[in-house]
Amino acid sequence: MAKILINDGIHPTGQKMLEEAGYEVDCNKIAQDDLMARLPEYDAICVRSATKVREALITACPNLKVIGRGGVGLDNIDVDFAKSKGVAVINTPAASSRSVAELAFAHMLSVARFVYKSNRHMPKDGNTEFKALKKSYSKGFELSGKTLGVIGLGRIGQEAIKIALGMGMKVLGVDPYASDVTVDMQLGDTKVSVPVTKVTMDEMLAQADIITLHIPFTGAPVLSTSEFAKMKEGVVLVNASRGGTVDEAALLAALESDKVRAAGLDVFENEPTPRQELLQHPNVSCTPHIGASTAEAQENIGIELAEKLISQLS
Repeated sequence: MAKILINDGIHPTGQKMLEEAGYEVDCNKIAQDDLMARLPEYDAICVRSATKVREALITACPNLKVIGRGGVGLDNIDVDFAKSKGVAVINTPAASSRSVAELAFAHMLSVARFVYKSNRHMPKDGNTEFKALKKSYSKGFELSGKTLGVIGLGRIGQEAIKIALGMGMKVLGVDPYASDVTVDMQLGDTKVSVPVTKVTMDEMLAQADIITLHIPFTGAPVLSTSEFAKMKEGVVLVNASRGGTVDEAALLAALESDKVRAAGLDVFENEPTPRQELLQHPNVSCTPHIGASTAEAQENIGIELAEKLISQLS
C-alpha cells in the first residue's frame, strides 16, 4: 500500500478519494527540517507553498514516486531534478483559475470605487466626517469601457478575460508563448468563442488603463522601471500571480509619482513578510495571497490532486 504525506493540507473530499482508492494518507505535517529523515517513509508527498522540495531532499528519498503541488506555481519544487530522477511532479492548474481571476477583479473594483480606503476611514459616529468622506471618495470610475492589459494568457488569464468582456472592457493580451487564443463564454443558453487581441508588451503598456498579471515567476520581474515608464499616466496595476513578477521598488516609485494611480496586490516579494511601504501605502489594496482561497477552489484542488495522484500511483 502506497503511503502519501499531505504536508500542507488537502480538502476532505480529496483525502477521502485517496483513502477510498486504498492509499495510506498521512495529514500530520512534518516540519521542513525533519523531512530529510522522515520523507523516505513515503511514496508521495503533497505540498502547497509552505513546504520546499529541493534537490537534496529528493536525493534522500529514493522511494519517492510523486510530488504533488496543490495549486499552480511550482517554484518551491526542483521540478527538473525530480523528473531526472524519475519522480513525477503534478500540480492543479485548472482548479483555482476562476477564484484567482475573481480576486483580481475584486482589487480592481476596490480601487475603482475606493472601497479599500473608505473601509479604513469610515467614521464611527457619522455626521461631519461621513459627509467629508463621501466627497473625498466620489470620484471613482467604472471598469466598463476601460482597456485591460492581461499579461499571461493561460487558464487564469483567460478567466480574467471572460470577466472583463462581461463587464464591457476592451482586452489586450500579452503572452509570447501563446498562439491564437479564444475564450469560450456562456451567454444565456448560447456559447460563444471570442478571440483575444494579442499585442506586444510595449503596445499594451501604452494603451492599458488597468494591467493584471497572471504568470509564474521565472527569476526576474516582468514589470520594472523601464516598463513603468511606458505605461499610461494613472494606470492601475493588479498582481495576483507571484511575488517577484513586479519590481516592488519600481512600483513604489511609480505610485509616488502618480504614474500608477493605485495597485491591488495579493502577492509580494518577501512573503510572509512583505515590505511595509506597500502594506501601508494609501493607494495600495492588499490581500495576504488568498487568490485560490475559496471553498470552491479548495475542493476542486483536492479533487484534481487526488485524481492525478491516483493516476500516477496506480
